Amino acid sequence: MNKKPSLTVHEALLKLMQYCTYQDRCHKEVEKKLDSLGMYNDAKAHIISKLIEDNFLNEERFAKSFARGKFRIKKWGKIRITRELKLRQISTYNLNTALKEISEDDYLKTLNELVDYKYKQLGQKLTQSNKQKIYQYLAYRGFESHLIYETMNKLSK
Repeated sequence: MNKKPSLTVHEALLKLMQYCTYQDRCHKEVEKKLDSLGMYNDAKAHIISKLIEDNFLNEERFAKSFARGKFRIKKWGKIRITRELKLRQISTYNLNTALKEISEDDYLKTLNELVDYKYKQLGQKLTQSNKQKIYQYLAYRGFESHLIYETMNKLSK
């Protein structure tokens, strides 16, 4: 049961414009915000369509900035970024477009940097246990298994 809205549709629209201006949002986040404001379904649909029409809400732009940010700042791999975007119900088209924002050179460079970082952190000994720790560290960050193994094999040479 929805609670009675405390804002008019216009007031909620203005509030959501500010919310979307602060940072790119996906539809799911906007719907959650409207729910927290207690807006009815008709009002939510009107506000969301108005936000899209005025380009405050753009899922492709959101997906691209999300992928770029998580890769550059948090050093996430493509698997983790994909999983997080799917949780936000981003379409396959927008998801693939977002992943194209990450250049292959930057991706491999970041993977190599993370392997070197973890290798040094573990005392620069390439035991089976340390290989496993490096693999788990990179897999958690969302890098592909075959790339992790290729990079670790270069390390052992």
